[in-house]
Amino acid sequence: MASETSTADTVNNFVRDIIKDDLGAGRVTGVVTRFPPEPNGYLHLGHAKSICLNFGVAEEFGGRCHLRFDDTNPAKEEQEYIDAIMRDVRWLGFDWGEHLYHASDYFEQLYDWAVHLIKTGHAYVDDLSKDEMSALKGDWNKPGQNSPFRERSAEENLDLFARMRAGEFPEGARVLRAKIDMTSGNMNLRDPVLYRILHTAHPRTGNAWCIYPNYDFAHGQSDAIEHVTHSLCTLEFEDHRPLYDWFLDNLPVPARPRQYEFARLNLAYTVLSKRILTKLVEDGHVTGWDDPRMPTIAGMRRRGVPAAALRAFVRSIGVARAYSTVGLDQFEAPIREHLNTAAERRMAVLRPLKLVIENYPQGQTETLTAINHPNDPGAGTREVTFGREIYIERDDFMEVPVKKFHRLAPGAEVRLRYAYLVTCTGVVKDESGVVVEVHCTYDPATRGGNAPDGRKVKGTIHWVAADAVPADIRLFNPLFTRPDPGANGHVLDDINPQSLEVLHGALVEPSVAALPVGEAVQFERTGYFCADLNSRPGALIFNRTVGLNDTWAKVQAGGG
Repeated sequence: MASETSTADTVNNFVRDIIKDDLGAGRVTGVVTRFPPEPNGYLHLGHAKSICLNFGVAEEFGGRCHLRFDDTNPAKEEQEYIDAIMRDVRWLGFDWGEHLYHASDYFEQLYDWAVHLIKTGHAYVDDLSKDEMSALKGDWNKPGQNSPFRERSAEENLDLFARMRAGEFPEGARVLRAKIDMTSGNMNLRDPVLYRILHTAHPRTGNAWCIYPNYDFAHGQSDAIEHVTHSLCTLEFEDHRPLYDWFLDNLPVPARPRQYEFARLNLAYTVLSKRILTKLVEDGHVTGWDDPRMPTIAGMRRRGVPAAALRAFVRSIGVARAYSTVGLDQFEAPIREHLNTAAERRMAVLRPLKLVIENYPQGQTETLTAINHPNDPGAGTREVTFGREIYIERDDFMEVPVKKFHRLAPGAEVRLRYAYLVTCTGVVKDESGVVVEVHCTYDPATRGGNAPDGRKVKGTIHWVAADAVPADIRLFNPLFTRPDPGANGHVLDDINPQSLEVLHGALVEPSVAALPVGEAVQFERTGYFCADLNSRPGALIFNRTVGLNDTWAKVQAGGG
């Protein structure tokens, strides 16, 4: 795809420098990367960073990137997640071509390599329970102790491992462990489990297997089978790299990939933990994985975030080894920048207030011309209807205006966008004293909003006519109240009860009703929106993607 999608042009991208150096020194002759998701949930923004990095550097250096599903835990994997992952990667703008793989493609080879480790004295079958193994493993200050089953003969281990595969033992009865060093300062080298018994059907292999390899064993060997040159992962796996290399050193693998770690994405007011995101879905805190409040790629797409803007965000944060937290302002900026160029303009009134123009002829309407995009003449114009009764934003009227309020107030004159200058003459209130109508007069000589006598009018407000279409508007706020959710306790305690506000009875231009689901539009003076996937004629629903202005500068400055 186009080079703009690559993270490789980011100034801060140490991975790019490593690859360039490897190619220059002849350590590799081509670049092969991979994106290896586990299909146990939907992809989130952290995965978007990894996708853009892996596919981006492969593209820049003329290589290829594989999509490989780490499908080694059938108890948590579903076809829904597999389909969603493929859909998300493609939506982001990347394609793996013919290089779609699964760890399950290699189950037979991985089993043979496990047998090889047994034969060479590097693996053994252990009968200890999970709790017993944990008790003997020690901790950072205490070396582990050998299992009493560690010195079984290769013949006994081979027999037991074959019987594990044949399904003779119940779950938890036995595991296969690597024989490395129970006193190692790296806990990952204290005889890690390679295989466990799991009597669960696999989405692809069915009931062919009842033992499944752990991630650490399957991952590096899958990389080697696919001749991956640069295995890129987040810093949580830095301590796993010695184990990654130990397997490669002790197995007859066809290639020698190298693992490199980069800092994962941390976004303020956001949780990027698949475990917690799963909890949010299962406990009903959100409506699903694609809830527009969720930091999933599916949620961002439903919210109206363009793929190009998400790629631009990834480029803006770079690729480094040091942890940092990205502010919401930095996340929203490329979205706003992209939509400012791409989205056509329409008028919508989110909280309608009727405006009656007293001197406009009763029953008369006229057609006015509105611009679709102020910076793109090629976007053309549209016609909007104007009449005696229209609707404005309730926030655009104040009966007792505060200082510097340049919108509508008693005696004040404002410009109705594309229409006329109007002056407020009075209001109508209901029994409780709430203003329900604003009355005005208009100047017929100011059609188009321009005063022929040159008088200056500071305020311009938008409006919709009586033919406007009702819609529900969904306004989204961060899902959590803290920039660091869970820092002072349980993360679910920090869920924001005001993360979603639904405005019923909003009014939009009739042309908006025909917008396809997901297509961006700017509601003038309000923000960028898109039609929700559940939107339909007669029941329109629009999601706010992002506001027109950065609302986070004030928050970060302590202004609330």
